[in-house]
Amino acid sequence: MGHPVLQEAAQLVEDPTAPEIRKLVQDMAETLVDAEGAGLAAPQVHVPLRLVMFLVPGHRADGGETVPLTVLINPQITPLSDEMEEDWEACLSVPGLTGLVPRWTSIRYTGIDLNGEPVEQVAGGFHARVVQHECDHLDGMLYPKRMTDLSMLMFSEERRHYAEAWDNAVDEEDTA
Repeated sequence: MGHPVLQEAAQLVEDPTAPEIRKLVQDMAETLVDAEGAGLAAPQVHVPLRLVMFLVPGHRADGGETVPLTVLINPQITPLSDEMEEDWEACLSVPGLTGLVPRWTSIRYTGIDLNGEPVEQVAGGFHARVVQHECDHLDGMLYPKRMTDLSMLMFSEERRHYAEAWDNAVDEEDTA
């Protein structure tokens, strides 16, 4: 957080099939695995290009269906309803913190893959959340800017320690 590349809009990728893009994706995939993350955007590795990657493990996916590592170049997101849901997010660019972030529950995303082929997918749940989170990086947006209540921004360790109490408080707010 604070690096200029994370505060600016990223540039379009002119040639998704270029060797330097494949090398960037390979390096990003290694970083993502090493960090045990669910997604990564090129600006997070200080490259101001519109490229993201993400995966959704079965235990986090709606219906338990794993979303394999997906590379999305020049992505665009369209919400499919006005329904939003708050959930906890963390970020490799905001280490040690977590926050309660509202996101659309259902989206369509489009883009281009590494072979220059179009990608179009409808996503819900955690899949939709991770795509929105990563694409925010392409517009210089870190998740705290999306939060509606900064009292729900906390150290990850505190969130783990008091998870039940925080989740109960959020549930009570939702039903009030």
